[in-house]
This record gives sequence, structure tokens and C-alpha cells, in this order.
Amino acid sequence: MRIYSVRLLNNMSFIIEEFKTQTAQIVAATQRELAGVRTSRPTAALVEDIKVNYYDQQVPLKQIGSIGVTPPREIHIQLWDMSAVSSVIKAIETSSLGLSANTDGNIIRLFLPELSHERREELIRHVKHVVEEHRIKLRHLRDETNKKIQKSFDSNELNEDQKFKLKEEVQKQTDKTNEDIEKILEAKVKEISL
Repeated sequence: MRIYSVRLLNNMSFIIEEFKTQTAQIVAATQRELAGVRTSRPTAALVEDIKVNYYDQQVPLKQIGSIGVTPPREIHIQLWDMSAVSSVIKAIETSSLGLSANTDGNIIRLFLPELSHERREELIRHVKHVVEEHRIKLRHLRDETNKKIQKSFDSNELNEDQKFKLKEEVQKQTDKTNEDIEKILEAKVKEISL
């Protein structure tokens, strides 16, 4: 009987810990994706993941040079290989950012123009859409976890009190994750609006 209860406790804590880990991954993915959305302020995250054709391989820009920011609206990229300059410029200019590049040897400078009111509204709609996609992933994850709990209950691994306690913990974690995502969204909307 004792071995059964230890196994049961391990299964219960495993379900919750796995859910917490997966919700943390959703929050991190939301932050990463929103970091690449252009605002009035320059940030290295805006360009670091642009794929560049480098010796016939698609590599992120951050792997072939260092990226820095010069306020108020300049990003500079110092490439470690002079032969990559034309590939980087092509990748930047064909990206969805709409930026043009100036070169000075192996240094590329990008100037971010002021965002128009229409563009700001468009970006805000875009980030809200991105956040909603991550919230949908969270809801699916919550539903899948609740199905695991129900399956454990149906196979008599959990009693009714344990089932409700686990589902309550899952909902609390879901609410906390939604709050974290909402804070990320608010910060990004504020950044775009400046």
C-alpha cells in the first residue's frame, strides 16, 4: 500500500511539473516572438534571427557577426567575414522589416525610421494575434493535461479529491501563465506606442 501511494504522489507531481515546464516554454516563446517585432526603439532581437545565405547554408545573422544598438534609431552589425556583407544586406532588405542598409567595410548600419500611426496600429494588431496564438496553445495544453488527469482517475490511480486538486492546480497555473502573457503584451504595445 505504501509503495502504491508513493507512486501515486510521483505521478501527481510529475503531471503538474510537466505542465509548469510546458507553460514556461509558452511564455518564453511568446517573449522571443514579440522581441522580433519592430518598434520605434532599435533592438538586436529585431535582426539577430534573420536567415542569411552563408556558404550555401541558411544561418541566423547572430552567428556571423556581432549586433549592437546606437540610440536613438540605429542598429550596427559588425561581420566577422567580409565576404558575407552582400548576403547580409540582401537578407535584411528582403526581410519583412522594410529596412535599408548602409555599409562601411564589414560594418552594416541600419536606420529605423519613425513609425507612422497606421504602422503602429498594424503592429499592435499583429502582436495581439501572436499572443492569441500562444494563448490557444496554452488552452490546448491545459485540456491535454486535464485529459491525462481524467485518464488517471478512470484507471483508479487517483481518487476524486486528488483529481479535483490536480485540475485546480492546472487551472491556477493556466491563470498565472495568462497573466504573464498579458504583461508581455502590455509591455510590447506600450513599446510600439512610444
